[in-house]
Amino acid sequence: MNYTLDFASLLGGQYPWLVLQGVLTTLKMTLLAWLIAFGLGSVLTVVRTLNIRVINYLIAVYVAFHRNVPMLVHILFWYFGVASIVPEAINDAINVIGGEFFYSTIAIGLVTAAYVTEDLRSAIRSIPTGQMEAARTLGLNYLQSMRKVILPQAFVVSIPTLTNQTLLLFKNTSLAMAIGLIELTGAGREIESATFKTFEVYLIVTVIYLVISLCLMFIGASLSRKAAFSEKRS
Repeated sequence: MNYTLDFASLLGGQYPWLVLQGVLTTLKMTLLAWLIAFGLGSVLTVVRTLNIRVINYLIAVYVAFHRNVPMLVHILFWYFGVASIVPEAINDAINVIGGEFFYSTIAIGLVTAAYVTEDLRSAIRSIPTGQMEAARTLGLNYLQSMRKVILPQAFVVSIPTLTNQTLLLFKNTSLAMAIGLIELTGAGREIESATFKTFEVYLIVTVIYLVISLCLMFIGASLSRKAAFSEKRS
């Protein structure tokens, strides 16, 4: 049986708008989860350098827990587990912005933070110890030295790995479909259920994911080249 491609039927009605809304939701979730991941990951990295045994142990447990449990399980845990013990008033406030969006974003951000802190810790280990000594000699305290001298260099060193983490974070947003969030993949499923144009719908979704991923890779590569150029000039 010959199959005739039919993209025209997907251009009418609310379907293009639904795809656009899905893309915007995916991008918003990616941005917010990225801010959580890189903010928390940076803080955990700095705290780990203090070499306080108990704190380092707790952070190691945090990292192991988030890296060894599937992302989907984390999303389900937050949406069904954590939400069930949160006070009703808080849940009502969260539901105003969308519980599916809120809890999945938190889950994805926290999981990615565990990977980010490991990447940054490895990058800091590659920075000569003389950098910290020089910063302290200039009168900076420990936290100022980390914020102004060590962490900026660590971010530069880890641009390739952090770019990969950003890509994984972006792609993991599709798992939020499991709790009913209409992001890009969820939008594709809604349209496919209404039109039965399985191949066409998921081809469009795949192409959109590919284009955004390539854009993120291009940004990461550009930052790497710029950092390498700046290092050569200095």
